[in-house]
Amino acid sequence: MTDLEIARSIELKPITEIAEALKLKSDDLELYGKYKAKIPLPYARDDLRKGKKLILVSAISPTPPGEGKTTTSIGLADALNFIGKRSVVVLREPSLGPVFGIKGGAAGGGYAQVLPMEDINLHFTGDFAAIEKANNLLAAMIDNNIQSRNHTLGIDPRTVLWKRVMDMNDRSLRNVIVGLGGATGGVPRETGFDITAASEIMAILCLAEDFDDLKERLARIFIGFTHDKKPIYARDLRAQGAMAALLKDAIKPNLVQTAGGNPAIIHGGPFANIAQGTNSVIATKMGLSLSDYVVTEAGFGFDLGAEKFLDIKCVSAGLSPASAVLVATLRAIKYHGEVALSEVHRPNMTGLKLGLENLEKHVENMLKFELKPVVALNHFEGDPDDEIDVVRSACSNLGVELAVSKVWAKGGQGALELAEKVSAIAEANRVKFKPLYEWKSPVKDKIQTVAREIYGAEAIDFTAQAKRDLRKIEQLGLDHLPVCIAKTQKSLSDNPKLLGRPENFVVTVRQIEIAAGAGFLIPITGDIMRMPGLPEVPAAVHMDISENGQITGLA
Repeated sequence: MTDLEIARSIELKPITEIAEALKLKSDDLELYGKYKAKIPLPYARDDLRKGKKLILVSAISPTPPGEGKTTTSIGLADALNFIGKRSVVVLREPSLGPVFGIKGGAAGGGYAQVLPMEDINLHFTGDFAAIEKANNLLAAMIDNNIQSRNHTLGIDPRTVLWKRVMDMNDRSLRNVIVGLGGATGGVPRETGFDITAASEIMAILCLAEDFDDLKERLARIFIGFTHDKKPIYARDLRAQGAMAALLKDAIKPNLVQTAGGNPAIIHGGPFANIAQGTNSVIATKMGLSLSDYVVTEAGFGFDLGAEKFLDIKCVSAGLSPASAVLVATLRAIKYHGEVALSEVHRPNMTGLKLGLENLEKHVENMLKFELKPVVALNHFEGDPDDEIDVVRSACSNLGVELAVSKVWAKGGQGALELAEKVSAIAEANRVKFKPLYEWKSPVKDKIQTVAREIYGAEAIDFTAQAKRDLRKIEQLGLDHLPVCIAKTQKSLSDNPKLLGRPENFVVTVRQIEIAAGAGFLIPITGDIMRMPGLPEVPAAVHMDISENGQITGLA
């Protein structure tokens, strides 16, 4: 069966029953129908987190066959519940861009899904729409102030970097001109659209600790300069109050269920190649307040989402994983070993051994943070035992354990070995993770540290624009912020064509954007962009809905 057919075959429990596993009563919830609810903010309590275990799930560098990181996270949470560990999985919300683009559904797969799958993949509880509206309200207020004759701040339109957003892949909107139509149409200027997941509002929502912190961060959003070179922030437009009002429900995490009938908290959705790639601080802390184990995922490979999860989110929020999981598949490893996509499902020991270099680099990176990982080998039917043994041996040589995971076919029952190994490491852990760099270090040093230590770059080249940005950041007094490097997810380098473990490469920083509200700087490398396009044959062409409302082709 397809993921969608499997999802429909499972009888959902009322969300009030799911909430009981977290010791929540129905009166504690804000219901969105029978199977979805929001959890009020007071349930994210620091005083209830002591002794609770946070498990970080990451992966090797992504490949077209997919690694199954979300599926593994969901299956692991179900497996931990099977072995008596009160557990909840805390994930990001899917963006409609990838859902209708290349990826299709993004709520797990097989018998390791979060449900109701159609709702989660589509509009869900409206969080993305609220983020979009808050972002575009600020854009409208900026253009209105530029147009104004009596209440103008003197904003120089040429310096405004704030863009509008939409939750859809649409390359035609990357560069647009607004303000056409004469004097009443505004002041013409060049701008564009980003995808909603790339909005700084999304990053802010996912790093905010509470409503006061949310408003403070919204107020700090850097907009541009006046004609006389003075910096302008959202607080100068007095925009933060209305923006926060639009986010009054979106800031609350969403409660749903896994295919195994266990609780799942889903909240926020920043991409990991252009933002921090993890769910909200509030959702993670809420999970740790309401359960004993929280399994959470960081987007793309460890070099992207997980590095940002640790160096930005965990440092900001005072979190520390007790254990970590690195997801891989034989097919993905072989793809990194220069095996053609059409052949990765076939035995190929040469390609497998060559591709292991990518896995080895990610394990090395995890150890640099003083995390002890377990490698989860996501199993496909027909995977050769001798190839699995080679991966197991490679992990042993690195000093880490391997567990074969069969969660797509068996749900939590397919991850019992993984759950036992992960929980054993978590229970024995007595140390906090070690960040890769100090926030107070010079911006250039922070970028170089990540590029050299995590990506394996030989050198870093800063363009003339990037050097100007560094000077601007220092002048604004924002050089103490961490770096959230925008980089391709397809390679450890900034060149998507360099698979495996590239060596002797140079990372080029084209520019450095300021996300003062979110609290980080964004060095842009390679050809990374914030508004993706649809593929030649988008997933949308396979989707339909019947006369009785049954959706098809979503996964």
